[in-house]
Order: sequence, then structure tokens, then C-alpha cells
Amino acid sequence: MTRLPNTTRFKGVFIMGMTDILGLRLLIFGLVFIVDSSVSAPDECQQETARLRSQLRALESRALRQQELIEQLRSRQAEASLSVDRLVDLGELKDYADCAQIYNDGNKASGFYMIKPLHAPSKIKVYCDMSDGGGWTVFQRRSDGSERFDRDWADYKKGFGNMQSNSGEFWLGNDNLHYLTSQGDYELRVNMADFDDNQRYAVYRSFKVASEEDSYQLAFGKYSGSAGDSLAGGYHPEVQWWASHQGMKFSTHDRDNDRYERNCAREDKAGWWFNRCHSANLNGYYYKGPYSSVTDNGIVWYTWHGWWYSLKSVVMKIRPENFEPNEV
Repeated sequence: MTRLPNTTRFKGVFIMGMTDILGLRLLIFGLVFIVDSSVSAPDECQQETARLRSQLRALESRALRQQELIEQLRSRQAEASLSVDRLVDLGELKDYADCAQIYNDGNKASGFYMIKPLHAPSKIKVYCDMSDGGGWTVFQRRSDGSERFDRDWADYKKGFGNMQSNSGEFWLGNDNLHYLTSQGDYELRVNMADFDDNQRYAVYRSFKVASEEDSYQLAFGKYSGSAGDSLAGGYHPEVQWWASHQGMKFSTHDRDNDRYERNCAREDKAGWWFNRCHSANLNGYYYKGPYSSVTDNGIVWYTWHGWWYSLKSVVMKIRPENFEPNEV
């Protein structure tokens, strides 16, 4: 974490500096007044008056710059404080299998919580998104390109990224994703935004990720939403055989499980459920909107912006299909 300068110390220095400047300013005004009031002042006094006035202007300018710097530091410190989501401590008396159970136990605030999926060996830290009806467990977030998603199999297996900030980029981990979706029938919701602040979403029923033994194979059901069905590649029957992600195993640059003669993960700089190669790749390289590259390696959702536009933000989250919010 980058440490911000000590604004308290800065402020003290500034106050001391301002006190000195004020005293000097009074002294200079006094000298200027004395010089100006002397009718017979020689040229040397007029030159000294001009020099002192110039020095005063320089000191005032310096004081203003210091004040601006302090205000900037205060603003940065406040933004850093707001961007951090503390872990919500629900105690040790009860284990929650997912964020849906946390929501229905009366915890309606989005943030980081601890859960214990049924088959998981230990508790895991997750971000619970209580918007869109509540109860969503987030397993992927892209927001600013701060996290590198061109990772190896081991990183995708255990998870990586910023699990401190409420806008941090992360991947929860394929093992954890398997533990979660093996508990029952889950639905996937993908929220997306572009660089013109337009938003779309896609929802898939029956979302499941297999175990590592089966290379985290992907399965999903019926689509609904506003972004188009890129995961199934059903937008055109002639491309579905190579564009669909249904039944695909997970691939990384060091573990190639796609149907392509080369390595999709290496070419598209991401771990993903590649076919030959994709019509959706939400773990791609973070460009800012339209881009050009040797391959279509951006953050892509084809049915919204095509292959050559990289999205601004993405959130992938799951909750049980039969979830009914408890509003009591």
C-alpha cells in the first residue's frame, strides 16, 4: 500500500511557515511605508522597495501553493479511507454457506464477510454484493486495470487480487468457485459498463464449475438480460461450435485445455473457459474502450461491443436460484 505523506506534520510546517511569512510581510510593509513616505528617498531606496515587494509576492505565492498541496493531501486521504471496506465480523457462532444466507440473516450492507461453503476445508473471505435484490457472492471484479489477470494455473486455483478495497480487482479462486456452485443450483449475474457509462447485464441459470480434477469445467443454463448471450455463442448458429463456452474447461498460459491448435490463454492474456477462442473473455487485458492488437485480448463481451472494444468494469456474482429475500 502506498503511504500518503503525513498531513498533520505538513500542516504544522505550513502554520509555522505562515506565521513567519506574516511577520515578514508586516516588516516589509513597514519598510515600504517608511521608504514611500520619505520625499527625499534616493534611488537605492526605491530599488529596495521594489525588491521587497517582489519578495513579498513570491512568499504569498509559495504560501498558496502549500495550502493547495495540503488540501490535495487531505482529499487523497479521505478518498483512501472511503475506498476501504472493512471485514464485517459476524462472530463465530454461525457458519454461512454464501452471501445469500448472510443477507437473509439480517445483514443488508455490501462488504467483505467470511463464509464457509459446505465442502470447503476452511472459511473464505468474500465480497457480498447486496444490490440487485441482495445475496450475491462476487467472484470476479474488473474496475481499473490495477490487477494483472494474465496468471498461471496456481493463481487462478487459489485466487488473487485486492480483497481490501470495495472497488479492488480480484478473482476469488477456482477451488472456491467450485465449492460454492457444488452446494446446489446457482445463477450467475454479470454486470458490465463501458466507457460512456452505459450498463448491461447478463444472467445465466444453473451455473456450475467442476473441480480441479475436471479442469474446472463450465456449465450454465438459460440466458436472460440486456447484454446478449455471449457465453453460449448463440447469436449465430454458424459460429456456436467455436464461440460457445458451454462445457469448456479452464485454461491458463501454463495449462492449455482449449480446442484451439495453439494456446488461447497465452494469446489472449487471461485465464478463462476458452473454446477456439471466445465470444466472451472478461479476464482479458484492460484497455480503455476501442483497441487494436494482434488478438482480441481485451475485456470482451461480443454481443454488446464486439471483439475490439474492452469494457470499463465487470462484476461476476452468484447466488442460489431459489433465493427469496427475507425482508423481515
